Order: sequence, then C-alpha cells, then structure tokens
Amino acid sequence: MTEEISITTDKSRFDVDAIHAFLASTYWSPGLPRVVLEKAIANSLCFGLFSGSKQIGFARVTTDKATFAYLADVYVLDEYRGQGLSKRLMTTILAHPDLQGLRRFMLATRDAHGLYRQFGFKPPANPDALMEIHRPDVYRSAGQAT
Repeated sequence: MTEEISITTDKSRFDVDAIHAFLASTYWSPGLPRVVLEKAIANSLCFGLFSGSKQIGFARVTTDKATFAYLADVYVLDEYRGQGLSKRLMTTILAHPDLQGLRRFMLATRDAHGLYRQFGFKPPANPDALMEIHRPDVYRSAGQAT
C-alpha cells in the first residue's frame, strides 16, 4: 500500500457511485436501487474506508445510539483484502463514541463469522426470541428505479 489508509464518518467524502456498484452486486442486496442506498446512508452512522482518496470499503450502522445497533453493508474491495483492513474498520466502528454502552449490537452474515467472532459477536443466546420480516426480492419489485 503506497496510499494512506483512512476511515471517516464524513459522508461528504463517500463515493456513493462506488458504494452502490459494490453493494448492488452482493448476495445481501442484489439490485439495490441507488435511491434506497442514499436514504440508508443519510439515516445511518456510516464508515468509509479509503486508500488516499479512493473509496475501498464501507460499513453502515443503524442505531438509536443508546440501546441498539445493527451493522450492515460491510465490505472491503477484493484487491485490498488480506491486509487487516476489515479488522481496522471493525475496531474503528466499535470504538465510535455513539456506539458505546449499547445493550445489543447485531449483524447478519453468510460468510464472515470468523471476522466478527474476533470482535465479540456470537450467535444469539436465544434465537427463538428473534423474529423478522425478510423480503429478499424487494428491490426487484415494480416501481424501484436503480
């Protein structure tokens, strides 16, 4: 890495085109409309990972900043993986002042359990108590523009 790596919550620095391009192609948000992403960013505590001025990663936390947080949309571009950047991003997120003293911090992942376990995440103590409305094809519905 020749460029300086930085992490910021300054949304004015985010490359929304790059974030959208990545997230719209993931297993967790295929076809994500840009307008939905813009709304999600506006209403979340977001973390941008940069190499110089290039956006190379992202994470978003939905939170009331008092009792609960949900971590979503975490990624590091393939060419920057294996350098400890996801750990650096997670360390920064968990140290953020607005995310201290929370009763519950949740996330969902299909393939990154090893990373999140290192930061104290584990399966729910009582999974039968959790419920959800899950609409995996919501972005494919009529009327959603990308």
